[in-house]
Amino acid sequence: MPLLEPDPEALRPGTARDPAPDRVTDRSAGGTPEPLRSDLIALLGADKVLWKISDLVRYASDASPYRFLPRVVLVPEDLDDVSAILSYAHGKNRSVVFRAAGTSLNGQAQGEDILVDVRRHWTGVEVLDDGARARILPGTTVMRANATLARFGRLLGPDPASAIACTLGGVVANNASGMTAGTTRNSYRTLASLTFVLPSGTVVDTADPSADEELAHAEPELCAGLMELKAEIEADAELTARIRAKYTIKNTNGYRLDAFLDGATPVPILRGLMVGSEGTFGFISEVVFDTLPLDRRISSALLFFPSLTAAAAAVPRFNEAGAIAVELMDGNTLRASVSVPGVPADWAALPRETTALLVEFRAADEAGQAAFERAADAVVAGLDLVRPAASVTNAFTRDAGTIAGYWKARKAFVTAVGGSRPSGTTLITEDFAVPPARLADACAALLELQSRHGFDAAVAGHAAHGNLHFLLAFDAAKPADVARYDAFMQEFCALVVDRFDGSLKAEHATGRNIAPFLEREWGPRATELMWRTKQVIDPAGVLAPRIVLDRDPRAHLRGLKTIPKVEAVADPCIECGFCEPTCPSEDLTTTPRQRIVLRREMMRQTDGSPVEAGLLDAYGYDAVDTCAGDSTCKLACPVGIDTGAMMKGFRHRRHTPREERIAAFTAKNFRAVEASARLAVAAADTVGDRVGDAPLQAVTRLARKAVRPDLVPEWLPQIPGAAARRLPDTERVGASAVYYPACVNRIFAGPHDGDAGPGLSLAEAVVAVSGRAGKPVWIPEDVVGTCCATIWHSKGYDAGNRIMANRIAEAAWGWTAGGTLPLVVDASSCTLGIAEEVVPYLTDDNRALHRELTVVDSLVWAAEELLPHLTVFRTAGSAVLHPTCSMEHLGDVGQLRALAEACAKDVVVPDDAGCCAFAGDRGMLHKELTDSATAKEAAEVDRRPYDAYLSANRMCEIGMERATGHPYRSALIELEHATRPTLP
Repeated sequence: MPLLEPDPEALRPGTARDPAPDRVTDRSAGGTPEPLRSDLIALLGADKVLWKISDLVRYASDASPYRFLPRVVLVPEDLDDVSAILSYAHGKNRSVVFRAAGTSLNGQAQGEDILVDVRRHWTGVEVLDDGARARILPGTTVMRANATLARFGRLLGPDPASAIACTLGGVVANNASGMTAGTTRNSYRTLASLTFVLPSGTVVDTADPSADEELAHAEPELCAGLMELKAEIEADAELTARIRAKYTIKNTNGYRLDAFLDGATPVPILRGLMVGSEGTFGFISEVVFDTLPLDRRISSALLFFPSLTAAAAAVPRFNEAGAIAVELMDGNTLRASVSVPGVPADWAALPRETTALLVEFRAADEAGQAAFERAADAVVAGLDLVRPAASVTNAFTRDAGTIAGYWKARKAFVTAVGGSRPSGTTLITEDFAVPPARLADACAALLELQSRHGFDAAVAGHAAHGNLHFLLAFDAAKPADVARYDAFMQEFCALVVDRFDGSLKAEHATGRNIAPFLEREWGPRATELMWRTKQVIDPAGVLAPRIVLDRDPRAHLRGLKTIPKVEAVADPCIECGFCEPTCPSEDLTTTPRQRIVLRREMMRQTDGSPVEAGLLDAYGYDAVDTCAGDSTCKLACPVGIDTGAMMKGFRHRRHTPREERIAAFTAKNFRAVEASARLAVAAADTVGDRVGDAPLQAVTRLARKAVRPDLVPEWLPQIPGAAARRLPDTERVGASAVYYPACVNRIFAGPHDGDAGPGLSLAEAVVAVSGRAGKPVWIPEDVVGTCCATIWHSKGYDAGNRIMANRIAEAAWGWTAGGTLPLVVDASSCTLGIAEEVVPYLTDDNRALHRELTVVDSLVWAAEELLPHLTVFRTAGSAVLHPTCSMEHLGDVGQLRALAEACAKDVVVPDDAGCCAFAGDRGMLHKELTDSATAKEAAEVDRRPYDAYLSANRMCEIGMERATGHPYRSALIELEHATRPTLP
């Protein structure tokens, strides 16, 4: 055991607590039982079988209000693995649930036996026919697919609000639609073909001309059963008419019986049935979509009406004018959304009856946009709009920032209600559809029903399609609250079906909470046909039992999850999973959602239970050590949760008093530490040049084993040599800004300039290019020994963080003459540290000084202050960029691109670009984290050569060089080269 191995007990919840009714029981503490574990390891290999209790718990939750513990989690790599799993399940009488993103809202991604993760190894987009079609693997997110298609001026039809995280396999399996898809642009209408694996293991490619012939040979009984059902449905004129009528509005409740009407033979019928089947008919291994034009000319307006009735009456007029989206927000929603940053504060005083419509038009060109705007203005001229707040304009705009603000307000519905719900309550996100002409009545009836049952009354939705959304929050640990939810659901289903003849699920799919009410909507005849369809396709009932079809009238109350209180920073988590695609450790250990899910399970347990012990044993590495701490999860989270901050807090809890004292000592004596670090790097570089990197790696690996892997970095061949001891000479008189070279750039040298050896340092480049633009910078003589404090902040060393945070704030205030000059920082992570992250650790006096500072990232300085005054003399043919996570936080990615576009003719940001997870020194502490985090981006970068590989943070550049084998360097060094009048 390493000398300074942290004690898992340090992370044990310190509160006295009673066991939760839905806690994982002690008999599951050992994880997957035998012989199931050994059988599957022998079948697939150990690396594809997740069996520890921590693995099972982290996969037990999704975005729904339900929670079911799987017996085992499998991670197949290909169709052979999937077929083997299905064959095993058949032979052993077990059930299988496929899970990708886990963003489904009704428990579709949860199973009680074998759960199969089909996200990790199932990503990829192949563009076909110059973008007219796209072949996509099921674990690919909608946002990722659209990023690739955007280069061809195309996009997918489905546009769910969870596009950042939801995957195409889940989108098709749920027939998820979104703001604009309606009934004409959804998966059912835009899917060209798909490949799927039936429960028997038979693989079907619906695009294969011989697919029907091959299926008839492999599955004669299935084919006969489907054709029998088709004939029976078509022979019933009343039923046929009813099926057609049900799909004139959005409907994802139950199976798509219209597939029997639209398909002439078994394969086309199966193609239709797979859409919206929620994983109960087979595994979708590949989809081919017909794409749609990406109309980039956008005009939007947020229009305010005196009442729901008035707003609803305007919806068909905008539909007729060609609006692509008409989104409704009632008064309660508008007022609640002011808690979200960016939403106008004066909405808090809006009258209760006020209702808003977000209306958007999209066109391919100026002429089309102008025509839409004329049509929109004509509609607006005939409306009785109100201006109940100063921020209200009721005018259409083309401004991208304003439009983004409108959509932020629209999406604040979940953010505001979900984030502000009482601690300990479960959040349910429901949706339904009614004929658009009944929209106003449905809104009013829903609000009355919510109020009567004691739920917050608020409604929003896709008004253009009669599709409404609402949220319910209740405590699943309290029987009275569960009974209240049940009573609401009984009345809600009766309301939608009996009064409005609507769909109980418009786009979220049936799932566990509407399965008991399926017959209420469809009637006994159609419902029995759905049961028979399931029997024909999956006679053994292997796939996803009880998810679409369930005869238990109380099935919607089974498996409801409690939400025990956890650390304040994470307590509002709604477990939606939006954070997961941004997380560097997503494919290595855990995600932000899973870190919180595991913590909540600890809180459900009694103190010292076997389950808690198992979770604590894994949590140190799986959650704390392998968190990059980049906090990009906060940017993706609809309620703004910073799980990285929680992990830094846990790192602090694991520190001994001695470790904290040592960290504080290094902060107090950082000048000496900095000099020592530079000397150590220089010495290591010399040794490496003489004997190679292997001895250095061997020595550091031994030290890591002896001391602690999370404290001792491993030497990597990509580590550069030492920076020069002296920084460039500059003058304070006449300086336009104070230039702060980050300590990482004072310790490590810049990249080599090809075979010419060490190139221009970043400090030299910044000084040169600033002077060249007529805006000279000054480097203070006493920058050595100062730091942005991120070194201590990222590791949870609070005392050291506080010392350095106050030192840099005081120094920066003095250097900038009390904030008179801007402080230009040459590493984006350090800019973020000085501008934002030091603030909570400052004294009151230093916080006042800090408020006077203007901290500017060097990218912004160069793009906005220098570039307009520079002449570019030479450009590279191509450049690929690595935007860092700190740039995302600062909003600097656009400036990185602007600099690159000045220096290169062809500039590419990889679609899979993300946090490299090098995170200062974390890439040397846990290189497997950076290897995993950069794998997809590196594969994309390596598909073609580039003339320049650019970023703006030295450690990230090292991480990307390690991942790709290409020398990354700062965009400011490239700018200096491009604008230098003469080259040596």
